[in-house]
Amino acid sequence: MSDLLKKYLTADHSTRIQVLRLEQAWQTGLAHQDLPAPIVGLLGELAAAAVLLASNIKFDGSVVLQLQGNGPVRLVMVECTAALELRATAHLRESATIPDTATLQSLLNADGQGRFTVMLDPAGRQDGATAYQGIVPLEGDTVAAALEYYMKHSEQLDTRLWLAADAHHCAGLLLQRMPGSTAADGTPIPAETTEASWTHCQALADTLKPAELLANAPDALIHKLFWEDDLIAFPEQAVRWHCPCTRQRVADMLRNLGQPEIESILTEQGHVHITCNFCGKPYDFDAVDCTGLFLDTAGQQTAPGSDSIH
Repeated sequence: MSDLLKKYLTADHSTRIQVLRLEQAWQTGLAHQDLPAPIVGLLGELAAAAVLLASNIKFDGSVVLQLQGNGPVRLVMVECTAALELRATAHLRESATIPDTATLQSLLNADGQGRFTVMLDPAGRQDGATAYQGIVPLEGDTVAAALEYYMKHSEQLDTRLWLAADAHHCAGLLLQRMPGSTAADGTPIPAETTEASWTHCQALADTLKPAELLANAPDALIHKLFWEDDLIAFPEQAVRWHCPCTRQRVADMLRNLGQPEIESILTEQGHVHITCNFCGKPYDFDAVDCTGLFLDTAGQQTAPGSDSIH
């Protein structure tokens, strides 16, 4: 399988190391989203970061990362569940021009009002309940820098990220300093030892180029960087793309609009075309499909607004 997250721990238990490379899941996610290359890179880096963070949070729910501002890009949002099911989307302003040299700041923070939001959204959250939400200014020239700023100032965790993405892969490497590190027997590890380990891991990861991150599978990348280190390896985890939109859900939405509204759209356009606001997947309903929306199980026409179909 090409879409894997691998986790490691330094021998002194002081530094967490995670590496991720997505291929099939990422290409599936882009299949219905026509985005300029700089936005693909931005979205992919945010997607890789979301997976790396979601794999560390011990709760049943989703990590949602959101970049929002008043530039050419209105919103970039990624969601990853505890099961490492990923979806991601970007919304550009109408008639926005995206140069090949566009940066995070020029795309989202031209007026200095851009925001980076991290949300933890529990599964099955009741109506009216709020998700945990942390918001910080959009600092730094990259997604990695923005997220490192958030982790340092909001979570008080020393975290380093190396992220890369193109139309074929998105990938990431995360280093995180473990608080209160102890040996296997429970003995506290001296601060100078953990500091040396943290500095050593950062020095190795800082040699990494984006092209290497995209080209190497997780095991190969870890061997390339940490071949002299004795790392503790954990079972690999699979990542998959998942957007909950389905044709049935779209049909239910159209049915709720009512037959007169659907017939009006058919008269004007000849069919009903719906695109998922999140993943961009298109759904088309012709006249026959639309007639079927308002037939009960016996094939009888239902009254507009009827609750007999679910």
